[in-house]
Formats: sequence, structure tokens, C-alpha cells
Amino acid sequence: MLMPARIRLFTHRFSSLLPPSSPSSLPFRNSTSHSVSPHISANKTPKISVSDTPKFAQTILFIPPGINPEEVTDNMILTGSNIVLGPYAGDAKVKEVQFVGSSIRPKDCPKDDRPEFAMLGRSNVGKSSLINSLVRKKEVALTSKKPGKTQLINHFLVNRSWYLVDLPGYGFANAPESARMDWSSFTKGYFLNRESLVSVLLLVDASVPPQKIDLDCANWLGRNNIPMTIVFTKCDKMKNNKGKRPDENIKSFQELIKENYKIHPPWIMTSSATGFGRDELLLHMSQLRNYWDN
Repeated sequence: MLMPARIRLFTHRFSSLLPPSSPSSLPFRNSTSHSVSPHISANKTPKISVSDTPKFAQTILFIPPGINPEEVTDNMILTGSNIVLGPYAGDAKVKEVQFVGSSIRPKDCPKDDRPEFAMLGRSNVGKSSLINSLVRKKEVALTSKKPGKTQLINHFLVNRSWYLVDLPGYGFANAPESARMDWSSFTKGYFLNRESLVSVLLLVDASVPPQKIDLDCANWLGRNNIPMTIVFTKCDKMKNNKGKRPDENIKSFQELIKENYKIHPPWIMTSSATGFGRDELLLHMSQLRNYWDN
């Protein structure tokens, strides 16, 4: 019953030019203010402007269902993103959140049909911090100075109507190699078989140059027709005086993604430290969720 809605959501915007997935491949499958955070310089926030041609909107911007690309205006684009706000956007306020449980295998996850968003990223990308920022509670998701602390599929029920799912981080997780392989296996199984999955939120650290493991993950999701939104984290940081600014790293990542996608996936800038992008991300999730429920 839910699968046709998921396919419909994907084919609307997420078509990929990637070759078929290889079995041996390891990578994985509102009311708000749009002002820039005072901690982030406005001239460092990528500005998307609508060109005169609909082709720009169709290939660069994420156009949600219910929007004619020819009718997109600048004020419809969420700050620090390529996401257009459409008619399905609704109440994005998080009123309550409840930890439901942890699962070792996808088949152990909650059995109801509530829509869910899965957060995925490298072990030190700031996933737990972003979850805590979204729900405005400090200890909903476990944060640790040791990357790889999340080792299970954790479900959080938001507003009693949808799930936020915390998945194990990939990369240099602090666990035995055998456990890391198991994580990869059950995480991919979750993506491929979870019919209530609305979208993957792929977290990418904007404070460092593009990482191959993140690109491989994005490519695997595309090859398997799994909807994703790229969420750039740590947009308030720079590694050192010689490092590139977050917006430069984001631009580099976009250029690499563009080589494999004929349509740009939705992306958004965030900072858990300052709250930048929080409300915009929740609005984007609300329009995907409401379209799913429609």
C-alpha cells in the first residue's frame, strides 16, 4: 500500500543517471523565518536565484509536488538550500518526541505505517547533535566524543505521527570490523525493504572537503532509487585558517554529485551549534511527509 507512494515520490524528482547497482558494492542505498543565522555571514551562504528559463528550476532546484517550475520565484526557495517550498508544506513544529526503541534488524523495527525519515552519515558528522537540535532536546539522541556510538536502528516518534530514525554511522566507527560489516548489511536491508521510508537525510560535513565515502553513499542511494536530501552539517565551522569555507566545500560536493545526477537532489545547510537551517529542514520534511500521506 505504501510502496506506490514511495515510488511516486522518487520518480517525481530523484531520477538518476547512475548504472545499475552491483551486488558487491559496499556503499549504502510551516511558519518560519528564512533569515541567516547571526553566526553565519550572509555572503558565505549560497544564494540560489531563479533564472529566466524553466530548465534551471527543473535541474538545479528541488521542485516539490504541486509546483509548476515556471512559477517558481526567489522567495519560494528556502534559505541556504536549493529547496522550493510548495503547497504540501504544513505545520513543522515539533511538539513532542518519544524514544520508541532500538532494533538490531530491519524486521524488528516498528510495524505501523507511520512515515519516517532516516538519518545517515559518517560517524563524526554530527548526526546526534542534529537530531537533538531538530527536536529541541539535548539528550534525545546520544552524543559522544567517540564516533560510532550509535550501533542500532533507533526510532523516535515525533508528534505521535512520524518517525525520525537514527542509523549507525559509517566510516571509522569504534567497533570491531565484523560489527561494522553487520551494520552495513542491516542498514542496506533497512533502505531496500522499509516501505514507510519517506526519505534518507544524508548528512555531509561541510567543514571538510568532499569525502569519497559520502559520494559513494549518495551514489548507492541513487542507484537504488531511494529518495534522499543532502543535509550539510557544521556550516558554522572551518577546520583551520588554511581550510576552505563551508560554502566552498558544499560547491565542490555539488559539482561532483552533478556528474552522476541529471536532476539535483535537494540539499540544505545546517548548524546544530547555531540552529541555522533547523526550521527550514523541518519545513522541507513536512512537505515530503504530507505529500506521502496524501
